[in-house]
Amino acid sequence: MTALSSFGVAPLWVKICANTSLEDAQLAAAAGADAVGFVFAPSPRRVTAPQVAAIVPYLPAALEKIGVFVDATLDEIVSTVRTCGLTGVQLHSEASPELSAMLRELLGPKLRILRVVHFGAGAAEQAIAANQDPNVDAILIDSRTATAVGGTGVAFDWTEARQTVFGAHGKFKLIAAGGLSAANVAEAIATLRPFGVDVASGVELAPGRKDPAKVLAFVANARAAVRE
Repeated sequence: MTALSSFGVAPLWVKICANTSLEDAQLAAAAGADAVGFVFAPSPRRVTAPQVAAIVPYLPAALEKIGVFVDATLDEIVSTVRTCGLTGVQLHSEASPELSAMLRELLGPKLRILRVVHFGAGAAEQAIAANQDPNVDAILIDSRTATAVGGTGVAFDWTEARQTVFGAHGKFKLIAAGGLSAANVAEAIATLRPFGVDVASGVELAPGRKDPAKVLAFVANARAAVRE
């Protein structure tokens, strides 16, 4: 994997995903998150490049701004990153090593590239393959449903995941996602010992609208779990 500079300096990397407004993105930053995510894919939380381009200039420079893409083309991703001023991308579905290599070549070494692996049969093997991609900075382990590849609000089996994907990851940087909330993030961290955690629906009032109390509690509980 590529060497990381500011990525993951804290004991636990925390990302608040699926932001649709400046208010929510600033809330995540104020709560102490390391990164915010913006979904550029079919979803109740989908945003456009012009929307995000109007948000990013008002966010702290140190805050990671990650674009979430599902089956987007290279040109679409590059254009969106440049238009919005994103610092990273999250690649879902069958993204190939060629895509991450081209993104690295076109957008430079500072771009954070996250690769999503959905927990289930073959997840450990997929994580190993993703880890062998020298352009991938971290691997996000997420749940999925028949109709959604992210933001499902459904947790995967953490005990099984600890024994397979997380238990065998070695030096992988694995980020836990899927069904996390302020109520269970400490348990997830204690079970999985991940590099980071990612939340979307678990801190919402409604799809695309964050609940300030839930965001603050999620970050606080995640940080506290690492200190314990």
